[in-house]
This record gives sequence, structure tokens and C-alpha cells, in this order.
Amino acid sequence: MILQTSLPYDVHALRPLPGIAPLDPADWLLVDEVHAAQMAERERLMTERREEVIALDPGAMPAALELLDTVLEHLPPGHVREGDAVRRPDGVSVRLDRDDPMATLGRLVQEDLCIMERHGEEHVLTGAVLCFPSAWRLHDKFMRPLVAIHAPVAPYDENIARRVQRLFDGIQPGRPLWRFNALWYHDPALFQASKAFKELRKEREAEAPFMRSERQCLLRLPKTRAVVFSIHIYVLARASVPELAALGQD
Repeated sequence: MILQTSLPYDVHALRPLPGIAPLDPADWLLVDEVHAAQMAERERLMTERREEVIALDPGAMPAALELLDTVLEHLPPGHVREGDAVRRPDGVSVRLDRDDPMATLGRLVQEDLCIMERHGEEHVLTGAVLCFPSAWRLHDKFMRPLVAIHAPVAPYDENIARRVQRLFDGIQPGRPLWRFNALWYHDPALFQASKAFKELRKEREAEAPFMRSERQCLLRLPKTRAVVFSIHIYVLARASVPELAALGQD
């Protein structure tokens, strides 16, 4: 069980969907108290279940490589560049394999990273490293547009869909955005691909012992113009943070 004991934001400040706010680029990628444990779990998943946690359309390789370069430019404190490798805060050295950029990214930072590229009228999920999904399977959403990706989410209606697409169209390089959510879970596991969203809504109404919160960021890559959706997962025990007990929002 891998649990944090605090969040870097105030969950009492939950905002209506899409709940977006500006983000300082320096605060995009984070290292938290469970960095070593989460990175070890990411390595296990990428080794044992690669097909479930990594996907990349061949046409998205330029965006993936630009994303890798962008992450290397924004490595959080504790990461040290050593030639063609990066030493993480937990002491693990990660070789920079440009032939396998999504796996390299998955070994560099705690965040899951999704690449969204505009195809026609919508942005489509063309690549991702998604080790810690919250009630969705990567290959169910791979190469699908925003509306289809959010289809099971009840609050994501046509009005929200239009607003989110306008948001994706309007994101500017160097001006990232962020939001967060919070839901109650009975299971603290980080890999939660199989659970249906409707099950989570039932859990939210029950006395589930764990809060799961996603810190979600959006930024535009300047060259390929792809939008990157990053997700940093926090799981906290209700008992250790009693002030969270009444909270829960998608």
C-alpha cells in the first residue's frame, strides 16, 4: 500500500468542471513523499504489463520526443542529468532511450503523461504512459477523441465537452493549466484500470477508507502543437486526514 499523508493543494477549494487554473511552469512536475515507492511500482507495471500502460501511435513519435525533451528541461528538484541518463532522487539511473520515449518518460517522473493531438475537429489520444489509471483502460481510449474518452463520466455533458475542446484549442506554449479532482475509493491500489466509473460514484457515497486525488495539468508543446495531459496521483487514508471526510468531486 502506497499512501501519501498530505496534498499540495486545498481540496476544500474544489471548483465546478472543468475547474481550470493557471500554473507556473516551474510547478508542473512534482516529487512527493512516496516518490521511491511509486517509481518502483511504475517500473513493475511497465515491465509486467507494458501493453496495458504504454501506447504510442507511430505518427505521434515527434510529439513524444518533444515531450521527452520538455520533461528533461523541467525535471523537478533531486533529478540530475548525467550524459545520456538521469539520476532520480531515489538514486535510480534512467537511460534516455529516444527509441522508446513513453517508457523513458514513465521511468523519469511520477506523473502519467498523455499526448493529445488535433485530428480534424477534436483532440485525439495518440500516446501515453498511464501506470496509474483511475477507472479507465488506456487501450479503450487510445486513438479516440475527447468526447469518446469522457463518455462514461456523467457530468461531462455536451456543454462541458465544447468548453473543454475550446480550452484545448486555446492553450498556449509556456502557459500551462491545472485542475484536481477527489474521489473516495475502497481499494488503495494505484493501478485501477478495471473499475467502472459508476462503481466509484457508489463508493463516494459510502464510507470508503481512501481518498484518491488527481493533480491534472495541461500544456502545449510549441513545435508539434500537441497538448500534454499529465496526472499526478495521490492516495490518502481517510483515518489519517479526517478533514477530508466530507469531500469528493470528479
